[in-house]
Amino acid sequence: MDILGIDIGGSGIKGALVNVTTGEMLTDRYRIPTPKPATPDAVTNTVAEIVKFFKWEGVTGCGFPAVVKNEVARTAANIDNSWIGVNVAALISSKTGFPTHVSNDVDAAGWAEINFGAAKDFKGVVLILALGTGIGSSLFVDGTQVPNTEFGHLIMYEDSAEKYAANSARERHKLSWKKWGKRLNEYLNYVETIIHPDLIVLGGGVSKYHKDFFPYLKCRTEVVPAKLRNHAGIIGAACSAQYLASSPTDSAISKL
Repeated sequence: MDILGIDIGGSGIKGALVNVTTGEMLTDRYRIPTPKPATPDAVTNTVAEIVKFFKWEGVTGCGFPAVVKNEVARTAANIDNSWIGVNVAALISSKTGFPTHVSNDVDAAGWAEINFGAAKDFKGVVLILALGTGIGSSLFVDGTQVPNTEFGHLIMYEDSAEKYAANSARERHKLSWKKWGKRLNEYLNYVETIIHPDLIVLGGGVSKYHKDFFPYLKCRTEVVPAKLRNHAGIIGAACSAQYLASSPTDSAISKL
């Protein structure tokens, strides 16, 4: 079965057709910069452009940078605050004319890594972290997802942890891989004391440079780089949509 997967991010909105049985992207990724300001109308118009680009007339899955409960945005991260309280799926469907299902963006990426990537067939507690503008998180227990975790918003040094340890902090402060790796290690050690995972998967675009900062990570938990990297959000959005289309609630999403 094929579904159009779209990853709505703070800087770009990306889409591709995905075979949700194999996790294979069937087309090249198509990207449009996220509009500024990222209001509901502007973002959904951009999503509709991507749907039109692929001449798609079926179910679309979207990963969205917010806490999403029953397809309604409850927070807003790197998008406009006017999204809070909006039924994201319904609004997108009104622009495209086709069914849409929406989940948190990192939950979607985590779904892909659990089913097709670095945590495939792993049993136990898996924490997937996306290191980018912020730190997004996705948590799985024996393949079942605990949705809408926000471990990037833990407090470190009287501020959000992502302000200290996200990849954007490395870029903003021009930190070496060593200095940033040590910051990231502090954060991972902190998270370990809270949930004691069995595996940590580090994703986001920076994961392709994992050899530069992994030597500075000293964790009790096994830490591995994401396998699907920037494609995880698109693949996971499509696969999550397949599940949500047949489920009355998104309170827990099981492995395929």
